[in-house]
Amino acid sequence: MSITDPISDMLTRMRNALMVRYDHVLVPSSKMKIGIARILRKEGFIRDYESIDSNGPKKEVKIYLSYSDEGEPLIKGLKRVSKPGLRVYVNKGEIPTYYGGLGTSIISTSKGLMTGKQAWIDGIGGEILLYVY
Repeated sequence: MSITDPISDMLTRMRNALMVRYDHVLVPSSKMKIGIARILRKEGFIRDYESIDSNGPKKEVKIYLSYSDEGEPLIKGLKRVSKPGLRVYVNKGEIPTYYGGLGTSIISTSKGLMTGKQAWIDGIGGEILLYVY
């Protein structure tokens, strides 16, 4: 079965794993998903990630989810913005803040994946992939 939006699939798997308090989640690997996981780790939303070889022909990414001392997930929400049917692009001056500045937007730019804050500092725009808070 083919997945039409692999990034949404990754976010849904993470949301479902967070709801049942799993320690980690496996998602099919791609450069984009590894880049998103790298940013989530850098921003402190997940503990870590690793690329693993599965028994089949495809590689997977194992994302280790992070929880507070009380057992609450550090990721409160994941929202996909740009979808295959409706791409959302912003210029350097239009990069939005999300969740009162507490959330992070992940943007695909000509210089690679980066947070909205880093894109604003670098003065470049791109496609808004998702918001995480």
